Amino acid sequence: MGSSRCPSWFEGPLKRLAPLFAACFAAAGGFAADWPQILGPARNGATNETGLAPSWGADGPPILWRKDVGQGFGGPVVAGERLILFHRIDDREVVECLDPATGKARWSSAAPTAYRDDFGFDEGPRATPTIDGSLLFTLGTEGRLRCLDLEKGNEVWSVDTREKFRAAKGFFGAACSPLVEGGRVLINIGGKDGAGIVAFEREGGRVLWTATNDEASYSSPVAATIGGSRHAFFFTRAGLVDADPATGEVRFRFPFRARIASSVNAATPMVVGDLVFISASYQTGAALLKIEGSSFKEVWRSDEALSNHYATSVHREGHLYGFDGRHEYGPNLRCVELRTGKVVWTKDRFGGGTLILAGDRLLVLTDQGELIAAPASPKGFEPTARARILDGTVRAYPALAGGRFYARSEKKLVCVDLRARK
Repeated sequence: MGSSRCPSWFEGPLKRLAPLFAACFAAAGGFAADWPQILGPARNGATNETGLAPSWGADGPPILWRKDVGQGFGGPVVAGERLILFHRIDDREVVECLDPATGKARWSSAAPTAYRDDFGFDEGPRATPTIDGSLLFTLGTEGRLRCLDLEKGNEVWSVDTREKFRAAKGFFGAACSPLVEGGRVLINIGGKDGAGIVAFEREGGRVLWTATNDEASYSSPVAATIGGSRHAFFFTRAGLVDADPATGEVRFRFPFRARIASSVNAATPMVVGDLVFISASYQTGAALLKIEGSSFKEVWRSDEALSNHYATSVHREGHLYGFDGRHEYGPNLRCVELRTGKVVWTKDRFGGGTLILAGDRLLVLTDQGELIAAPASPKGFEPTARARILDGTVRAYPALAGGRFYARSEKKLVCVDLRARK
């Protein structure tokens, strides 16, 4: 791919066909090329990549390269021959473009930040960047939304959303990973006067619409086609919002949040067909909704099934796999029936982490830096391989692209080769 770019007029049709190309390539035994946003190509934590090693030796999978990084919980993203890392160095939020195969720097772009965390945690950006065609979008901890040219890193436009929409700082600053949908950049901002959710023009940053008075959460939105219509689902601090991504018209709201003030909604909604699954911690639990035009039917709701604190669950063949319980108390790892909420199996006090579904396999990255591979099976959790790939605390979502697994801790970014040996 190199640094060549297709004409701008062709980017839209090409992007719409990209998932089909990736699926066909994966079915032929290849690797999906990109992980361009949080939770992967479809924002559901899943990829069709094949050709991964079924197990690793005693020394674990090969480490291709390591890199020191600054503060932040934003995960890496990959498109073609570019890997993007968003982190804080001193008093700058730095967007860095690396060669995904070697870790060598291509370019960097920085913006000043004065963010200070009220709880003494990490003060770096929380939001994972989003790559869309030739453009890259980041949301800083203080709410600065930036659009950069992916090839060279030049700033195309930026908006100080906190100043423009008078958004509150919240517990941990801004953390919504931008969603690009139909030429619009959608953000859960939590602004005043009807600017809880805002849509910006992709190319120029102009405000296209605003909706709701909801405070911002730490969840990122997802878009899907249901019944022939596009839906954008936002899990705000107040609950689920279904909005028309073209106009901002709110189709419905589903209140869903903890009763206590010191709580957050953080997991991304999971769309499976015409079903939407949401989950939160703090005695909140989970709910499954069936979308029916501009309304919904509640299928089930329970605090006994799956209580996602931060990490989003993944889905395969009618089953959800995810973390249940508060992160600081040692969550359980669970398999739950999607349509009933029935707990199929649980690994008590497993600990926190993130999940990727690669074909029929789970890749679990614990918050202690251990990578575990296991079949995604309702029969039980039976790891086939495990290895510690990072030291320190791991909170950011990883990425899987071209058979390479990218993950970051509080101090290091690592590239791990998961490809099967020929």
